[in-house]
Parts: sequence; C-alpha cells; structure tokens
Amino acid sequence: MKWLHILLIAGTSCIFFACANSDQSANDGGTGITSNVQQLSYSVAATYPHDTSSFTQGLEFYNGKLLESTGNLGKSKLMQVDMATGNAVTSKPLSAELFGEGLTVLNDTLYQLTWQNRKVLVYDAKSLQPIKELPLNTDGWGIANDGQNLIVTDGSSNLYFYEPGTFRLLRTQGVTMDETPIGNLNELEFINGFLYANIWQTPYIVKIDPSSGQVLARLDFSDLVQRVKTKIPQYDTGNEATLNGIAYDSTTRKIYITGKYWPELYEVQFEH
Repeated sequence: MKWLHILLIAGTSCIFFACANSDQSANDGGTGITSNVQQLSYSVAATYPHDTSSFTQGLEFYNGKLLESTGNLGKSKLMQVDMATGNAVTSKPLSAELFGEGLTVLNDTLYQLTWQNRKVLVYDAKSLQPIKELPLNTDGWGIANDGQNLIVTDGSSNLYFYEPGTFRLLRTQGVTMDETPIGNLNELEFINGFLYANIWQTPYIVKIDPSSGQVLARLDFSDLVQRVKTKIPQYDTGNEATLNGIAYDSTTRKIYITGKYWPELYEVQFEH
C-alpha cells in the first residue's frame, strides 16, 4: 500500500544505499569516504509465532502485554497478542474507512494513527476502550513517545513532536544520515534515549538522536528477510510484506521486531 509514495522510493533508496555503500567502503578502506554512521550487528535470542494475516503497522509493550496495530482498509485492527501463540487475545476492528498505522502508549493512554484519514484514535490503554479522536496534520505512519512528547513519522525525512492529549504540533525535526536527508521513516520505538525507525521497504532499522535528527547507527536485517522469504512464498520486499514493527519491553529490557504478514516475531539483541 502507500502507493502515493512509490515514486519517491527510487530517489530515497539511492540516497540511502549510497550512504550504505560509502560507509561500507570506508570500513573496507576502499574509497577513503568516511561515515559517522556506526554499523550495529544483532543476534536473535528467541522466536515466536506471528499471525500472517496481520499487516503490521505498530508494535508496543504495555504492562508486559504485546499490542499490535494492523492496516488495510476494512481489515485494520488494534489487538492484544498472545506471544506464545501469535493469536489475538483482544481484537478491536477499526471502521471500514480507516487504515490503521502505528501506535504508542503514554500515561496509560494509547494513541493509534491512521494513514490518510489524518485521525488519531485514542484509547484507555488498560481496557482498550475508545476515548476520543484527534486530528493529525500529516499522514500517519509511525509513532513513539519519549515519556513526554508523542513523536510521529509520515513517510518523509521528518519527525513530528506533538503534545499528548491535544496533538498540538510542538516542533519538526529533520532526519539525516551523513548530512543527507533520509526519507521513508516508518515504525518507531524509543529505547534508552534514542529513536529506532524502520526504513520502509528496506531491511534496515536506523538509530536516531531525537534532539538532532542525526542517524547514529544502522542495523541490517537482510538475513531475517531472507529467512522470511523461505517461509512466505509470495513475499515481495518491494510490495507488501516488508520489515516493520519494533517493540521494547522496558520491564525485561528486551527488543522485538517483525514485519507485515511475517510468520515470526523475533526477540533481538543489538550489538556493536
């Protein structure tokens, strides 16, 4: 989906992969081009089932429970998911005209974005009962919070900081990698003072300094993408079933990732 952005992917991808190649060359001592972006490795600590009908748009932990937002018109949902089975414990369907996107929980309040509807759905996080709707001044893609502000992406190279409760725009922060804007910022998670963002339709997650917008590090999950390709015959990284979804359980300090229609959810550890 999100075909309105498809024409932008080629240019953005060229910028992104040029940065990646420059960084790789610097690491190999090739061209002499230097990069400030650190390459992080990862390991998979555990694997859990994931519902392959879920078009994952947002992933979040709240009080030890895994919450998930899914997209597609007529199929969008807000769910509490049983990690052991991958099945929904609670499922709240969205209205047929709404396309679900990212979600985050702040002060026991759950905020779920919609894509081009430009509405934010607000729930009581404990009961998942709807409270109200708020307007959004951009398309909705990913959302996270830093404990004070709500932080939103819209598929551009910007981060938007909003006031909780009102969704009043506080500031806009551009994101750059080696001084070049990097677009297609998607699902977000705030972990230990930094934002981690999926780059739509790539196998990459980037670590961002939220105060400056500078990309500090990058993780390449190509190996997991290849694993998923063997499990989903119709997998198309340039179309639908792309890497998307980052969740941090602050109680256990564990990080989880998955993708749209992926058959598995992975507990991962980031390493230098």
